[in-house]
Amino acid sequence: MKRILVTGGAGFIGSHLCQRLLNEGNKVICLDNFLTGSKDNIERLFDNPLFIFVEHDIIDPITINEPVDEIYNLACPASPIHYQKNAIRTIKVNTLGVINTLGFAKAIKAKVLQASTSEIYGEPLEHPQTEQYRGNVSSIGPRACYDEGKRCAEALFFEYRRSHGLNIKVVRIFNTYGTHMSKDDGRVISNFIVQALTNQDITIQGDGSQTRSFCYVDDLVDGMMQTMATSNDFTGPVNLGNPNEVSIKEIAELILKLTGSSSRVVYKELPTDDPTRRCPDIRMAKQALGWEPKINLETGLLKTIEYFKSKI
Repeated sequence: MKRILVTGGAGFIGSHLCQRLLNEGNKVICLDNFLTGSKDNIERLFDNPLFIFVEHDIIDPITINEPVDEIYNLACPASPIHYQKNAIRTIKVNTLGVINTLGFAKAIKAKVLQASTSEIYGEPLEHPQTEQYRGNVSSIGPRACYDEGKRCAEALFFEYRRSHGLNIKVVRIFNTYGTHMSKDDGRVISNFIVQALTNQDITIQGDGSQTRSFCYVDDLVDGMMQTMATSNDFTGPVNLGNPNEVSIKEIAELILKLTGSSSRVVYKELPTDDPTRRCPDIRMAKQALGWEPKINLETGLLKTIEYFKSKI
């Protein structure tokens, strides 16, 4: 049995990860400050004697009175609405918070995984994006708090490996969706599903031709756990995402079809620095992890739609 700390464990992805780790017989310490996470996401876990919850913000030093073997660092707002709401705090989570997490891992000699993001590629000039691509990111735009924050977090992880020999892993997460998403988090799929189920206008930002590659959360959690299980000489960064590229307009049309909604589609201005194309090259994940997504878009959307039906 491993003892595993998940920071941001009450969030969308973190709560799924906690459940999976518990299912495999691990002891899980979930750390969250509920800034964007939700107690509802982990409520079912409290009856499990192997589950411990600690309310804490990683901007402050981490002290856990439990031995820990592995750490998954997922603590950070991940949707534009949330990370732009308090941009300075977002930067602090990715700098001070990451330093605190790495310092804690160093002190207890734990393996530590950083949940990075495809946003570090910015508005990509390379397509699809490989891990070797260095990105095209604005350091002064409204998304910089997240994009540049995550780039700094990656730099900190690799410096701790070079300076202290820390056993690190870095995954770059592309657009992910599924159950436990917040209905007001501002992400495309949650927005469209809630709008469709409540017969509101489906609001597309831009002309809808911009693309994304959507990965169902169960597939992503598989990839994260498989990355953590690699030998010490594999650090990543490794892209985790679905390489099937789809336009935002196509997503809207599919959600309207699956929900049977009478909502109409309306178009709004594309936000500043919003990427027009985003698609992962996952050859490294296939070769190093034996991982690729298994759940197709329609199947994943149906699961997500049922979840939101129960919440609305």
